[in-house]
Amino acid sequence: MNTQESNLNNEQEQPLDDQNTQEAAQPGEEQLSELEQCQAELAEMKDKYLRQVAEFDNFRKRNAKERIELIQTAGKDIITELLEVLDDMDRAAEQMDKTDDVAQIKGGTQLVFNKLKRTLESKGLKAMDTKNADFDVEFHEAITEIPSPTPDMEGKVIDELQKGYFLNDKLIRHAKVVVGK
Repeated sequence: MNTQESNLNNEQEQPLDDQNTQEAAQPGEEQLSELEQCQAELAEMKDKYLRQVAEFDNFRKRNAKERIELIQTAGKDIITELLEVLDDMDRAAEQMDKTDDVAQIKGGTQLVFNKLKRTLESKGLKAMDTKNADFDVEFHEAITEIPSPTPDMEGKVIDELQKGYFLNDKLIRHAKVVVGK
């Protein structure tokens, strides 16, 4: 009976061992499955990251290229409009050679000047009003100081040597002025 009991015990133990092996395999398989899932997620995140980096790099390069093109052609529209004024200047120069009438030359020159002024103003250029204004270092460059003609002109702009200009309300050139002291 010992042999039979041994065989019986072995048979009973064997299914227990198989069960233990299966039970032990399930947590291992779950861990392996979780590990594979994490690795798949990591690979997916790496792929997304690399795509984002490449997309941003392409955006940066495209933006730099557009900026260069914009800088190269920024003045095209203003130059095109100024060509009309240049044509008018050529016609005025021809007329100056043909006539001695000062009034006609003066009138033609004034027309060309007004056209140039309107063209620049349409692009946002605005002349600064400085005469009799308070001196302001933000907008004016004092070339010299002279005694003021009246006490109320002290610290004010008496004369303008060179106009100051704004482009779209941004200062592009300080006015060169004479200030009363």
